[in-house]
Amino acid sequence: MTPRVHLIGIGGTGLSAIGRVLAEKGWQVSGSDRSVTPYLQDLEKLGVRIFIGHSAGNIQDVDIVVRSSAIPDDNVEVIAACEKNIPVQKRVDFLPSVIGDQTCIAIAGTHGKTTTTAMIAWILDQAGMDPSFIMGSVSKNLGCNARAGKGDFFVIEADEYDSMFLGLHPTIAVVTNVEHDHPDCYPTPQVYNQAFLNFLANLKPRGVILLCADHAGAINLRDRLSANKPVLTYSAYRLQDETPNSNQQNADYLLIENAETGYLLVQQEALHARKTLFPISLGVPGKHNLQNGMAAAIAALLAGVEPEVISRALASFSGTGRRFEIVGEIGDITLIDDYAHHPTEIRATIQAARAGFPDHRLWVVWQPHTYSRTQTLMHDYAREIAKADQLIVTEVFAARETSNGFSAEQILPLIPDTPAFFAPTLASAVEHLESNLRQGDVVLVLSAGDATRINQELIHSERINSSFRHVSEI
Repeated sequence: MTPRVHLIGIGGTGLSAIGRVLAEKGWQVSGSDRSVTPYLQDLEKLGVRIFIGHSAGNIQDVDIVVRSSAIPDDNVEVIAACEKNIPVQKRVDFLPSVIGDQTCIAIAGTHGKTTTTAMIAWILDQAGMDPSFIMGSVSKNLGCNARAGKGDFFVIEADEYDSMFLGLHPTIAVVTNVEHDHPDCYPTPQVYNQAFLNFLANLKPRGVILLCADHAGAINLRDRLSANKPVLTYSAYRLQDETPNSNQQNADYLLIENAETGYLLVQQEALHARKTLFPISLGVPGKHNLQNGMAAAIAALLAGVEPEVISRALASFSGTGRRFEIVGEIGDITLIDDYAHHPTEIRATIQAARAGFPDHRLWVVWQPHTYSRTQTLMHDYAREIAKADQLIVTEVFAARETSNGFSAEQILPLIPDTPAFFAPTLASAVEHLESNLRQGDVVLVLSAGDATRINQELIHSERINSSFRHVSEI
């Protein structure tokens, strides 16, 4: 009998991807969400039954219910399922049913996991391997955030939030970096780090762990793993200004600059003997993406992809939605959306903007994401957003949290030397930009919430269009 599943919170990134994979595998899928999201139309085309709003009546003729991390115990559909003795699971419990007997390549890390997942899925696709995949954004190359392929591999973004990644049993496990995040789930760095160790403990026999030696949080996991876990490391330290440490110098794979090809992936063998593997070039900016590209290339090698296929695929990789995505141009003004919502991600994204637009005035519009994260990392945020030429800080996007009385306006005194404006509403942010933008400006919106509306408002603003004339939406 075809399995029947109902997904509560199906409009979000995580469950929409699971719903897509299950529908393509032939499951009977239904789902509910409190509002319409961009993912729902595609799911309906696949035959998924969508309910807008939560109701006990939505729980009909299903064998199992899966709820997103944002759905509380007292949700009416959760209660209805329990009253009917229908199992209710979270992603961590349900993922083994999604992956089945496919070989799992799991990409974890505080930053970079979405892009790295998209790169690996694209490489395997170009190699003709037809992988299944789930990622946290829409791949521009593949046109979706999930797919049920017919091949041997399942490539998945290993999300640490709510311990989702503990439901995975990878054969290839990648950790791009580890920095304390999600304090609502992991109150201390020690608890957060332990979750990554628990994830790596799930490695299948004869599996391989791939750690980035450029990030202390990732490489430090190696010393705490059991001796029977094979570990490979990679480093792009030769592209950085800092003095390398021994972990970086002794990494198994290095990225080096080459005058003819740009960058070369090199395997480091005994006594630092180096074997050049193949050139790496990317269609997306930023040194952090070169690190992501390294991880993807090595994972693909481990999966059996030919080097020339890897090199070609990375050269044609065009990124994912909301990862340094140029969404429009108004005259000589460039509008960019990015998902960065952690201080380290903000630093990398601003560096990429500076490198891509070196002689332009940079506006950073930052929407803080969740009260717990913003308050825990407030001074780190202040240090990074202060690197803007002009700064707009919006009110906190609460997401799954409720207001605790904190306002993002409290951060502004920490950055006295940067021209900054507090926007209590997104409309006030748009109005401030309309009044102060000039030709050549770059607007970088940093948001994991709904502040992407700001650039869309600017694209369609009569005031902006009349002032800067030519408008082209990307």
